[in-house]
Amino acid sequence: MSRLTITQLRQMKDSGEKIAVLTSYDASFSRILEEAGIDVILVGDSLGMVIQGQESTLPVTVDEMVYHTQNVVRGSGEVFVIADMPFMSYANADQAISNAALLMAKGGAQMVKLEGGTVNISIVKQLVERGIPVCGHLGLLPQSVHHIGGYRVQGRDPEDAKSLVKEAKQLAQAGAGMLVLECVPATLSKVITAAVDIPVIGIGAGIECDGQVLVLYDMLGITPGKRPRFSQNFLINGKNISTAISDYVDAVKSGKFPNEDQQY
Repeated sequence: MSRLTITQLRQMKDSGEKIAVLTSYDASFSRILEEAGIDVILVGDSLGMVIQGQESTLPVTVDEMVYHTQNVVRGSGEVFVIADMPFMSYANADQAISNAALLMAKGGAQMVKLEGGTVNISIVKQLVERGIPVCGHLGLLPQSVHHIGGYRVQGRDPEDAKSLVKEAKQLAQAGAGMLVLECVPATLSKVITAAVDIPVIGIGAGIECDGQVLVLYDMLGITPGKRPRFSQNFLINGKNISTAISDYVDAVKSGKFPNEDQQY
């Protein structure tokens, strides 16, 4: 079987079929995710926190991302695989092209994800021109957590909301094939999702996005400390991991997740 393609993901958006996404960092979990019906695996730099025990995603390196992407690709055969570009790995176009090429050619990713809007438009264009598919990321940007003063909802101010809509359009026009929206009001996510023709995946961004993504360890309830408000423990009540992930897929596909209490 061949892997899901970005063309098929766009067709899912057009037809109104929700896209189910989870993070994964190894072969074993990736196999379980695929068998449970996940459409897309994001090899997230969140591994810095949930795998390595770091305080943020910032210490994660390109080599580590390549290693974990390789593991995910080996453990799966049909899902679409996206790899995060870690902090400062795309500070300029040459650096971005070199590191993205590693994640795809050596890591096996089908797409790379980078955080930020207007500042990265030129880089996105140059990556796409060289045949490297790009997923944008707007709203809460974990790699910029120190700059924005912590993990907080973005886009509540009318001017900020207007800027996010503009940046989403700019990313799509630059050639980005997908967009992640993190921690933005559900009403704003609805506007952005309708404003672009690429799949929009939400995390703490409401039900109106084209799909949902969670950190795997959050949705299994095994992340140490307080779980994000927008998450849900699907492993509760004695379920096994496979059933929990299948329940997550069903909840996303049916529009039951996120509920009103899990959005802003």
